[in-house]
Order: sequence, then structure tokens, then C-alpha cells
Amino acid sequence: MDHEKFQSLIRQLYSTVAELEEMFPGRHFTPHGHMVGSIGECLVSDVYDLILETASNKGFDAVTANGKQVEIKATQSKSVAFRSEPEHTIVIKILPNGSFEEIYNGPGSLVWEQFEGKKMPMNG
Repeated sequence: MDHEKFQSLIRQLYSTVAELEEMFPGRHFTPHGHMVGSIGECLVSDVYDLILETASNKGFDAVTANGKQVEIKATQSKSVAFRSEPEHTIVIKILPNGSFEEIYNGPGSLVWEQFEGKKMPMNG
């Protein structure tokens, strides 16, 4: 994969969002939903050299070279949703310039423990 081209395209995407929002004050063009998830998965797999699996696997998005399953979660705000306990989790916040900040990188069990005894909402 061409890492520089990929990173350039992500920066262009977020630059376009900023320009559209400047042209149309009060309108939001921020990527969300599946797009943010896919962007996050690709950013993380590129930086951490993970092997992306097909979309929508239960509990993981990628694997490491030694076969560890990794659930990747991305947000542009404050939260992410989980539906099951992952083996390993990487959570990132995508920044307005298309880069990201790592929020968590560790065992999925530590994240899943936060939900113990709580009713799971429809979206996880």
C-alpha cells in the first residue's frame, strides 16, 4: 500500500470538510457512522502494521502478524460502542486534520470490565 498517498487522501478529506463548513456556516459535513469506522480501521492498520479482515467481523477488525485479534474503534467525539469483549482493543480519536490520537491500546478485557452489570444499549 502507498502509505503517503493514503495519508494524503485522509488529510484531503478532512480539509474538504473544513472548506465546506466554511462555505456553508451552520452546516456540518463531518464524516460519521461507517465512514469514520472504516477510516479509523485503515489509519490504525496502516500505523500499527495490522492485517485488516473483512468488515463486520464480530469482535475484531484486524489481526497482528502473530494472529492476535484486534478490535479497532474510532471516534471524532467522546465515545465508542462495543457489542462483545474483544481480545485486544485500539481506540482512537480522529482529529480535524485527519490525523489521530491513540486513546487506548491494550487488552479488551479491561475495556469490557467497564460494562459489567450495566444494561447494553441497542448500539452496544
